[in-house]
Amino acid sequence: MSPLREHIQNDFTDASWFAQNEGQLSVDVMETAREIVVRSAIAGVNAEDLDITLHEDTLTIRGTRAHEISEFARGKTHVQECHWGAFSRSIILPSHVDPNSVDAVLKKGVLLIRLKKIEQDKPISILDLDDL
Repeated sequence: MSPLREHIQNDFTDASWFAQNEGQLSVDVMETAREIVVRSAIAGVNAEDLDITLHEDTLTIRGTRAHEISEFARGKTHVQECHWGAFSRSIILPSHVDPNSVDAVLKKGVLLIRLKKIEQDKPISILDLDDL
């Protein structure tokens, strides 16, 4: 590898450069008649390192993926595509949801968030008192 190419690659794989940037989480958002489901592959993150908030129609997922120090840390990095450190993602939800009916489960590296929708335009029945 040429010295110039090595210098450029080292600039982009330097841990301090990545530490200044926050990664963005990839998500799938699905909607059924009754709920919105948000799913994300989030391997390497513990539940206690996640913060999930709902503010009006925006769901925010924040967390940290710790970079484990190992025998590989002493070696030279050739490719670093995985994001280590802080990440976040805010999603504008397609429907209104009940903030008291949100469930989040982390299982085998997949985060699954279920948000129950609030019924919109629910028909109101009229009690006819003349029929009593």
